[in-house]
Amino acid sequence: MLKVIDTAVPVACWSCSVAHNDLTLFCPHCSKIQPAAAGDYFQVFGLPRGFEIDLDALEREFHRLSRKLHPDRFARATPQEREWSLADTALLNDAYRTLKEPLHRTGYLLKLEGAEIGEEHAGKDRKSLADPSRVPADLLEEVFELNMQLEEMRSARKMGEDDPALQSSLSDAKKKFDGLVEDVDRDLRAEWKAWDAGDASKRPAAQAKMVALLDRRRYLSKLVRDVTETLSA
Repeated sequence: MLKVIDTAVPVACWSCSVAHNDLTLFCPHCSKIQPAAAGDYFQVFGLPRGFEIDLDALEREFHRLSRKLHPDRFARATPQEREWSLADTALLNDAYRTLKEPLHRTGYLLKLEGAEIGEEHAGKDRKSLADPSRVPADLLEEVFELNMQLEEMRSARKMGEDDPALQSSLSDAKKKFDGLVEDVDRDLRAEWKAWDAGDASKRPAAQAKMVALLDRRRYLSKLVRDVTETLSA
């Protein structure tokens, strides 16, 4: 059973006037559908905010609410209720897609907590992977070498040539960077636990580390994708 949480914005049901929280999709008193309200995705499912959540419970609640919002159930409803069913379904689907995927959930919760994440905040959206200002300091030498090899491989492919040694070297580099991505994911899980533990004094440090880890992972993932696309070209 999901733990239901209250919001600070009680509203009255349009049908029976009984108060409920503003993110309840159905009135708990008369069961009538309610209009979609702005709020966080955790509240849609009655979940407390956290990086580690009960995914089985999330899926069960998603399917339960999806069945209740199915258009067939509103075939004889008012036009307003049919409109709300579509809006609520869109909200439910967006919330489910975000919360079920660990990285999306992490980024979403960090934004809810006020963190600025993503390339647009780092001022890196227009910079290439080869730009030294983008490269994590501990990877600078390896990334420089990797980019040189990628350029060699692209040039060889344009000339219709094949370089098995270079291809093997790039494959090895991809495996290494895949491993570094796994390391980031492990470190993220450790910070989830630190944040979810509820010690307010530790949360700012955990949050800052997660922002940095997400930025590192985003960079590493693009490196892996660049190598994969070059090898498969």
